[in-house]
Amino acid sequence: MRHGGRVWRVWRLCAAVCAALALLGSGAPLAAATLTLAPGQSLAEVLRRAADGDVIELAAGEYRGEVGVIEQKRLTLRGVGGRPVLHAAGRHAEGKAILVVRDGDVLIENIAFRGSRVPDGNGAGIRFEKGRLTVLNCTFFDNQNGILSANFGDAELVVRDSEFGQAPQGAKLPHLLYVGRIARFTLSGSRFSGGAQGHLVKSRARVSDVRDNRLVDGPGGQAAYELEFPNGGAVTVVGNVIGQSAGTRNPAILSYGAEGYHAGPHSLQVSDNTLINEASRAAVFVRVSAPPPPMSLRVVDNRLYGPGDPGAALPANGNPQLPLSALPVPRP
Repeated sequence: MRHGGRVWRVWRLCAAVCAALALLGSGAPLAAATLTLAPGQSLAEVLRRAADGDVIELAAGEYRGEVGVIEQKRLTLRGVGGRPVLHAAGRHAEGKAILVVRDGDVLIENIAFRGSRVPDGNGAGIRFEKGRLTVLNCTFFDNQNGILSANFGDAELVVRDSEFGQAPQGAKLPHLLYVGRIARFTLSGSRFSGGAQGHLVKSRARVSDVRDNRLVDGPGGQAAYELEFPNGGAVTVVGNVIGQSAGTRNPAILSYGAEGYHAGPHSLQVSDNTLINEASRAAVFVRVSAPPPPMSLRVVDNRLYGPGDPGAALPANGNPQLPLSALPVPRP
């Protein structure tokens, strides 16, 4: 019996060793590490040292000129003890952004991005190239683009509980958030204001889901569209406050298909939103460019404030149009 027990223990040990060797051979890390960064230290160096699955924690403070590229397949970059500020201060990664996300499943949380400028005029707080990126509780101010994505058809972008604003004057169409031809874009719980020439949000994604945000250009804002889907796609816009400023560069508030429709499927659901025109000239509240492809169109139960053409938001479908003076105080 004792001999049998020894054999069993040896067998279990061999099994454990074989499992560990298999894990190492697969390239997966045995355990994720947490790396830390403080103001005055190099973000690029920490990114070079990080392995797949690691967490990088940035202490609160200002990081001037600290830019970098995320090349890991899995990584979390998180601000702790307050919200750290990555200020471009004239620097950029690869002529693109403060932070470039190459291709992986990446979470960026509780970080501020400021002042991105690059020679071609498309400097972003974050340039998202490929993979899956989740941005949570971050801020983007005074960037040529807040977030700018590439056009990989399998990429996914999720933005939640974040804030975008202060588009720089004189920049080349400084969109606060510009999504390229990717698979899916999700935006929720976020705030946008202070556009300049470009749009607050522009998405070419095949699927776009925009819920419970405040996209209000505000005093001094000069955005064109507040929300644009230039190539159609499967689009859902629910529960948002969308407001055009008196200084707008374009009368349309929500625009769909203005640059021609890509391959479908195409659908547009706009419901339970508040759309506001602060300008004295007439707005187009929901503009669907003609001729649309075969598509599902449902624009119902929205509230329109200010002068203008309801467009696809027909009053008969539960989209009442009211004067600005009827807006609740405080405003939604």
